[in-house]
Amino acid sequence: MSEPTFMERMQRSSHLAGGNAAYIEMLYEAYLEDPTSVPEVWQQYFNRLPMVEGVAGDVSHSTVIQHFERLGRNRLKARPERVSTEVSSDHERKQIRVLELISAYRRRGHLKARIDPLEMWVREPAPELELDYHALNDADLDTVFHTGSAQFFESGQATLRDIVQALSETYCGSIGAEYMHITDEAEQLWVRQRLESVHARANLSAASKEAILERLTAAEGLEKYLHARYPGTKRFGLEGGESLIPMVHETLQRCGSHGVVETVIAMAHRGRLNVLVNIFGKDPSDLFDEFEGVLPRSDHSGDVKYHQGFSSNAQTPGGEMHLALMFNPSHLEIVGPVATGSVRARQDRREDQHGDLVVPLVVHGDAAFAGQGVVMETFQMSQTASVERST
Repeated sequence: MSEPTFMERMQRSSHLAGGNAAYIEMLYEAYLEDPTSVPEVWQQYFNRLPMVEGVAGDVSHSTVIQHFERLGRNRLKARPERVSTEVSSDHERKQIRVLELISAYRRRGHLKARIDPLEMWVREPAPELELDYHALNDADLDTVFHTGSAQFFESGQATLRDIVQALSETYCGSIGAEYMHITDEAEQLWVRQRLESVHARANLSAASKEAILERLTAAEGLEKYLHARYPGTKRFGLEGGESLIPMVHETLQRCGSHGVVETVIAMAHRGRLNVLVNIFGKDPSDLFDEFEGVLPRSDHSGDVKYHQGFSSNAQTPGGEMHLALMFNPSHLEIVGPVATGSVRARQDRREDQHGDLVVPLVVHGDAAFAGQGVVMETFQMSQTASVERST
C-alpha cells in the first residue's frame, strides 16, 4: 500500500483546522456526555482517540471548569489527589444550569428580540434559551438560585421565574444586544452593567421623555411637511429614522457637559435637511427657498443643497458649543477623513492635545465599522507622525 500523498493527508485532516476548534470541542463535549448524540462518523473518530493511562475515560471540560468555579465560590483549596468531577447535589447541578442559561441569554438573546412589530418574520428557533435545553423545567421556577455576575438583583439571588423574566426583558425586548464578542473585558462588563441593571430600559424622568417626544415630533413634522409641499422632489427623508434627532441632540449635550466647545459633524444625505433645521437651527424658510430655487445667486456655491455645509452655536450644560456640518465630498465615503482632518486642525489651533475640546461626530449609513475600506484608512490616520513645518 502506497504512502498517502500530501494532498490526501490534508484532505483527511482538514476538518481539524483551527477555525473548526470550537465546533469540534462542542461535539466532543456532547460525545462525552452521550456518545449517541453525535453522528456515527464522529463517534468512530472519538473512539479512536488515545486515553490517558490509568484513566477509564476523558472528563468533560465543562465539568472540570464548573468544579473549580465551585471551589472559588466556596473559597476552598483544591487538593490535586482529591479532585472530584461529580457535583455534590441536585440543587448544585441545577445552579450550574442556571448560570449557563444566563450566559445563553447574553450570547443568543437577540435571536428572540421583538424587532418585528408586524410579526411577519418567520424566525428560526433558539433552543439555547429554553429551560429544557439546560435540564431545567417548570418545577424549578420557584426555586431560588444565585445569579452570578448578573446585575439584575442586588441580593445576588432570585427565583428562576424572576431570573427568566429579567433575562427576557433585557435581551429579548425591542432592542437586541450583542456584546459577548467584545474581547476587552472592561468594555464587555460596561455594556452588561448598563443593560442588566435597568433591564435594558432607560430610567428617564418625565421631563426627559417630554423633551424626546418634542424632538421626535419636530423631526416627523418637518418630513411630513416637505413631503406634502414638495412631492416628488429629492429630499432624502428621515422617515423611519426620526430617533436620530433626539440621539444627536443628547450626544451634543453630553459632550458639552464634559467641556467640549466644538463639534464637527459629518453625515450622509439622508436626514441631513432634518439635522440642519432641528439640530443646527437653520431657518426653515431658507430651506424652503432652496427647494423653490429663489435664493440670490450669491448664496449658491454651485453645489446641491445636500452637499453644502453649515455652522451655528448651541447651548449645552457646559456652555456654548460651536457646531460645524462638513461639506460633503463628491465621493461621500471620504466624509470621514474630511471630518477628522477638520477636527485635527481645530485641535491644533486650540492646542487641544488630548481631544478634550474638539470632537468629531460621523453619521453615515455606509460607515462599515468592521474596519474595512475608508474606515480602516481613517483610523490609520491616527498613527500618522506629527510633522512641524517652519514658515
